[in-house]
Amino acid sequence: MDTTRFSNRRVAITGGAGGIGQAIARRLVAEGAEVFALDRKGLEGLPEGVSGLELDLGSPASVAEVVASLYAGDDRPVDLVNSAGIVEDDVAAVDMPIEQFDAVIGVNLRGVFLTCQAFGRELMARGGGAIVNIASMSGNAVVNFPQKQSAYNTSKAAVTALTKSLAVEWGPSGVRVNALSPGYVDTPLNHLKAHMHDTWKRDVVVDRFATPEEVAGSVAFLLSDDASYYVGAELLMDGGYSLR
Repeated sequence: MDTTRFSNRRVAITGGAGGIGQAIARRLVAEGAEVFALDRKGLEGLPEGVSGLELDLGSPASVAEVVASLYAGDDRPVDLVNSAGIVEDDVAAVDMPIEQFDAVIGVNLRGVFLTCQAFGRELMARGGGAIVNIASMSGNAVVNFPQKQSAYNTSKAAVTALTKSLAVEWGPSGVRVNALSPGYVDTPLNHLKAHMHDTWKRDVVVDRFATPEEVAGSVAFLLSDDASYYVGAELLMDGGYSLR
């Protein structure tokens, strides 16, 4: 690992206080970045070297306030990783209350748009930078099955489309926007569905879930200069699940 690859780089991570987001934060700190975890909870237990800022993804005012605080007294660009996300709990589409559908779309898509818009505006004003949105294999290559998660699948497909749209608009201004689409990842949220693990693993070619650290490594790549020609790409890492 290159401990200086992100020296003098600043990166903000939504959902950075736990799960995949925290693994990304640890990886970027280890490679020299100044990292900010943007979250609604868990900010008191962040890894060493990670600063926490409270963020309500549903509030444009909260997003604007966080961005303003990041640039107060420091004009260096702040790259963005959108890792925050939620999922409905196995609800058939015909039975899903619209409030539940709206809640998933609100965090997974609207929240991504709000942060991309606010951070992207500042990056373009400073000559460029990088944004990585965490989508999902379930938004393109497959849909979650046998669990019923139409809102989640829809939101992640939309994140990929949004990523491509922003890449076309902002690429000429030096802002690279890409998406990472993981398959099943070994996170605390995944552990709550232990009764489904055998079913899910049956179609994973490598017969295991991804680790948060593997996801973090892919995010680090997309943020890095090694990915300078990746523009509007969706990087699929699903252990071969979608091939079965």
